[in-house]
Amino acid sequence: MASYPHEGGPDCPGPRASPPARFCTARGALAAAAFAAAALACGGAPAAPDAELWERWTAHDPASTATVDHGAWDRLLARLVRPGPDGVNRVAYAEADAAARAELDAWIASLARMRVSALARPEQKAYWINLYNALTVRTVLRRYPVESIRDIDISPGLFSDGPWGAALVGIEGEDVTLDDIEHRILRPIWRDPRLHYALNCAAAGCPELAAEAYRADALEAQLDRAARAYVNHPRGVEIAANGVRLSRIYDWYAEDFGAGRAELFAHLARYAEPALAAALARAPRISGYRYDWALNDAARAEAGAR
Repeated sequence: MASYPHEGGPDCPGPRASPPARFCTARGALAAAAFAAAALACGGAPAAPDAELWERWTAHDPASTATVDHGAWDRLLARLVRPGPDGVNRVAYAEADAAARAELDAWIASLARMRVSALARPEQKAYWINLYNALTVRTVLRRYPVESIRDIDISPGLFSDGPWGAALVGIEGEDVTLDDIEHRILRPIWRDPRLHYALNCAAAGCPELAAEAYRADALEAQLDRAARAYVNHPRGVEIAANGVRLSRIYDWYAEDFGAGRAELFAHLARYAEPALAAALARAPRISGYRYDWALNDAARAEAGAR
């Protein structure tokens, strides 16, 4: 298998990992084994890592009027994102030719050259969301075809799973991983649960990849739209006879959605269509969680619909 710059290495670039367990060597093999065993004993994936701030990325310039050009990402999304037969966006990885891959590489490189710490907060938020999604698409493309992004085991460490712990890009002299962007930058700085609806992990159970780039001047409306799309689809929230069945995201990231069931349901009701909101108000309990790690591949969805 070919190796690429900033994709893994002998050292762990960050102290955290995402669900399911992704462990770095710096945390220790014994601790990782114990943690993984505990997760299996409990019958599911471990909780998501805490939102642990990487102080380096708190720098920003409130007076900055600089904007980030996301036009290339917009064009790529227009070419590769396809609404599936169920209305959910998927990615046409098989249709990404050499020109599209080169354009994606060039756009990521342009972001890497930017001094993100000199931007205003709204521009930074859109920057990190788009970078996360673009890096995820590129990571899949470099190893496509695969059944699941979890099969792309490029993260360092004996118990690593998937690409989330691998250093994928250099920003302002720092190697940055997908875990860094999500758990050490976006979640702790903005404390916005809607981020979970914007970040796409290339899994069928994940919130969909938006068909447009996120932009600072439209970000609030875009995040609200992403939240509504996921909450009102069965892979996000589904009313069952014995309660409500939720995406595992609401379990992994429970603390981001509030303290306990009441606050979580209030969050869901905020974005739910009227019928779903009424059903949530009547739902006696959470009956379970689910998540589909199959790749969000448009070709596979189209083949299955035939």
